[in-house]
Amino acid sequence: MADFTPVQARKIVLLDLDGTLIASHPGILASVRKMFEGLGLAVPPEEELRRFIGPSIADSLRRNHVEESLIPEGIAIYRKYYNDYASFEDPAGSGHLLPGSLCSSVFPGIPAQLEDLRSSGFHLSVASCKPEYQARPICQHFRLDALLDDIFGASRDGSRVEKAQVISYGFAQLGFNPDAGDRALMVGDRWTDADGAQALGLDCLGCGWGYAEDDELSAHGCYRVINHVNQLSQAVNEYFMSLN
Repeated sequence: MADFTPVQARKIVLLDLDGTLIASHPGILASVRKMFEGLGLAVPPEEELRRFIGPSIADSLRRNHVEESLIPEGIAIYRKYYNDYASFEDPAGSGHLLPGSLCSSVFPGIPAQLEDLRSSGFHLSVASCKPEYQARPICQHFRLDALLDDIFGASRDGSRVEKAQVISYGFAQLGFNPDAGDRALMVGDRWTDADGAQALGLDCLGCGWGYAEDDELSAHGCYRVINHVNQLSQAVNEYFMSLN
């Protein structure tokens, strides 16, 4: 009789990147300013610029009433400054010029929280609306990749841009199977994370240290909002314990 080894059900934690694991606003905002200047359009005020963090660039341009015909050019300009050109001073004060993608920093305490989660048996996957070809080198640069199991992001060609699409893509790569006992939780700091999770029947843990506006996370249905990084591991553990 053949041996049968039961498949271990997985506890998958889907982690947003910008505003959840890293403070990425310096590079994103600088690149967005360059994009508007390149399009010959007025640069929006700071409050509106910060709303570019989270949603796709295309969706953010539409929200700012940019003509549809200009959106591909805008995305190309943004990607040039965010990914390709070392144009911005390093916020860490190294004196070097960096592309926008590297003008970021890991939130203090995040590495320790990820280590705690992995040691507790959780499968950790980044699920970001940032294109995957950008998300991977960012995680590598800040040495987060060693603390993660997967990095999933948007596609370069625009066919996968919404959070629900990224999560679905990640689930397909993982062979996510709820019937076999797999469970997942989204963790993020913007409405896009909450809405994307809900679209797939998942709960979302809101991260109050990120870029959400007042009451944004609660209004979009996060089952809980935590305000401090050092609460992350415990909150995730409590969530999965509640499913038993």
